[in-house]
Amino acid sequence: MDEFESELRQAFERRPAPPSLKRKLMQRRKTRNTARLQTRVVWWQRLAASVVLAGALGGAFTWHQSLERRKGEEARQQVFKALRITNHALNQVNSRLASHGHTEQ
Repeated sequence: MDEFESELRQAFERRPAPPSLKRKLMQRRKTRNTARLQTRVVWWQRLAASVVLAGALGGAFTWHQSLERRKGEEARQQVFKALRITNHALNQVNSRLASHGHTEQ
C-alpha cells in the first residue's frame, strides 16, 4: 500500500508547466477560432449565393411568364383582327347575295 500511496502522491505532486505549454494552448485556441470563423464565413457565402440564385431564378421565371403573356396577347389581337376581317368579308358576301336575290325575284 505504501508503494501505491507514494505513486499517487507523486502523481498529484504539483510541477511547473513546461514553458511552451501556454504558447501551444494559445496557438491551438487561435487555430480553433480561425476554423470556426472560416466555417461561419463559408455558411454566409453559401446563404448569400442561395439568395442570389433564388432571386435570379425568380426573375427569370417572372420574365418568362411576362413574355408568354405578351405573346398570348399578341395572338389574341391577331385572332380578333382575323375575325373582324372575316366578319367584314361575310357581310360583303351577304350584301351581294341579298342584292343578287332581290334582282332575280
